[in-house]
Amino acid sequence: MRCFIKCLLVLFSLSVMADTRILVVNANGYTLDENGKLLQFSRLLVEDGKVSALDPAQLPHDNLTRIDMEGKTLLPGLIDAHGHLLGLGANLLEVDVRESPSSQAAAKAVAEYAFANPNQSWITGGGWNQELWPDRAFPLASTLDAEVSNRPVWLSRVDGHAGWANSKALAIAGITKKTKDPVDGKIIRDGQGNPTGVLIDGAMALVEREMPPPSASLYAAQLEAAGAQLLSLGITAMHDAGISHNVYDFYMARALEHTLPVRIYAMLSATDPTLPQMLDNGKIRSADDFLNIRSVKAYGDGALGSRGAALLAPYADAPDQHGLMLTQPEDFEGLFNGVLSAGFQLNFHAIGDRANQLALNQFEKSFKQVGGQDLRNRIEHAQVIAPQDLSRFAALKVLPSMQPTHATSDKNMAEDRLGKSRMKGAYAWNTFIKSGVALPLGSDFPVELANPFYGLHAAVTRQDRNNQPVEGWHPEEALTIEQAFRGFTLDAAFAAHMEDTLGGLTPGKWADFVVVDQNIFDIAPQDLWKTRVEQTWLAGKQVYPTK
Repeated sequence: MRCFIKCLLVLFSLSVMADTRILVVNANGYTLDENGKLLQFSRLLVEDGKVSALDPAQLPHDNLTRIDMEGKTLLPGLIDAHGHLLGLGANLLEVDVRESPSSQAAAKAVAEYAFANPNQSWITGGGWNQELWPDRAFPLASTLDAEVSNRPVWLSRVDGHAGWANSKALAIAGITKKTKDPVDGKIIRDGQGNPTGVLIDGAMALVEREMPPPSASLYAAQLEAAGAQLLSLGITAMHDAGISHNVYDFYMARALEHTLPVRIYAMLSATDPTLPQMLDNGKIRSADDFLNIRSVKAYGDGALGSRGAALLAPYADAPDQHGLMLTQPEDFEGLFNGVLSAGFQLNFHAIGDRANQLALNQFEKSFKQVGGQDLRNRIEHAQVIAPQDLSRFAALKVLPSMQPTHATSDKNMAEDRLGKSRMKGAYAWNTFIKSGVALPLGSDFPVELANPFYGLHAAVTRQDRNNQPVEGWHPEEALTIEQAFRGFTLDAAFAAHMEDTLGGLTPGKWADFVVVDQNIFDIAPQDLWKTRVEQTWLAGKQVYPTK
C-alpha cells in the first residue's frame, strides 16, 4: 500500500508537467538566498514551472513567453506555517459572527443565516470573542434560544477552543446539570450548576459528535472557497495543522487529480484513531509538491482567551484556574516516542507556559530514548514561555511556530490573563531569533484573518491595524521586515522540510510568486498591512486573478 501510494503520486504528477518557458522582465523582484540574504532582481527565467535563473545572461531562443511586470514589486509566494484549510472554507460558507459587537447581535446574525438556509439541520459557524463585547462575559444558550430554538445551533469561539450552543443542541447532546466535565474540558455552569451553553475544549466533543459528518462534497466546497481566498492574498502554500483520516483520503484523491489549489503540508491529527495506519503508510510527497505529509499535530492545552491554556501559576484574573491539558502528561511518552520512531515530525500545540515546559521536557526525554531530534519538530503557537525555557528551543532544535497577529489581537486580554510580570516570555519572537532558531510564521486562520501582510505588519510594528499602541506592544520583541519576511518564506519552508523547492525564487525552486501594489521593503512599517496582491503565480502559471 505504501509503495503504491507514493509511486502513483509521483507518476501522475510527472505526467502533468509541461515543457514551458517564461521570462519575467521589468520586475522589482525580491527573494532570499539559501542563507537568508535579501536579493534583488529584475528578470526571472522559468522553465517547466521552476526558476531557472535570476537576471539570466543568456536566454533560450525557442518557446519563450515574455511577461512584463511594468516595474511592480514581485515576491516569492508566501507560506502560512499554521492554518486550517477546510476550517477556513467552513468559515467562509457558514455563519460568521466575528464582527458581532455583542452576544445579542451574534444571535441575530445566526437567525438571519437560519432563515436564509432553511434546509440545514444544524446551524453552524463561529468567530465569537467575548473579550470584544461590552460585558466580556461568556454568552448564554438562552440568547441563542430567543432567536433560533427549533434547530440546534453550534458556534465555535474565534480560537476554536470553546463552543456556544443553544438549548436544542445541548438537549441533543444530553448535556444537563448531571453531566460531568471531561478531564480535558469544562462545561460552563451557572450558580445552580446548570450548563449555560458554553463548552471549553474537550467538552466541545459532547456536541460535535452529534453533528452530521462532513461529506466529500462539503470538503470540496470548503477547499474551493479557502483556496480562492488564499490565492487572492498571495498565499501559495500552507501548513494544515491537524487533519483527520477522511481529510487525508480527500487530499490524496485531489493530489492524484492535480486539483489542489495551493500547496499543502498536512499534519496528521494525533487524536485520529487511525493514526497508526496513516503513519504506517509512510511519508507522502507528490512530485509537484502540492501535497506533503510527514508530520503529526498533537494537542497540549487550550487557548488563553477561554482560560484553557495550561499555566504554571494561576490565571491573574481567575486565581482558581490553571487551564486545561488536552493530552494528559502521562500520555506524552507514548505519543512522542511513537511519532518520532515512525520518522514523522511532531508538531505540538502549546500556548501556556506549563504546556510548553511539559512539551520541551518530553522532547528532551524522547530524543534520548528514540532519537528524532533532526526531524525539525515544532511547538505550535509557543505563546507563553517561562523565561528559563526560552533558550531550550534552540538547544533541542525544536522550532517555535508562531503567529504574529495573535499578539496584536491578544495584547489586552493577555495581560489580564497573565499579569504584567509574566509577559517577559510571551510572544517572544525577537528572543527566539537571537537564540539562533528558525522562526516559521503563520496566522492560524480562520482564528485570525489569513492575510499574510497583516502578519508582517504585526511582526514588525507590534501594533494592531489602528497603530495601537503607539510605541508597539512590548516592542523589544519586534522583528525587522527582513526577519518577518523570512518567517513567511524560507523559515516556513524549512519547517516543512521543503526549503529545497519552496520559500524563495532561487534556481531550482518552484516559480511561485506574487505581484503586489507596494514595495514592502521601502514603505513605512505602519503601512505594511495595506499591501494588496495584484497577481499570484504557481509553478509559472497565473492562478489569481484567473483569466
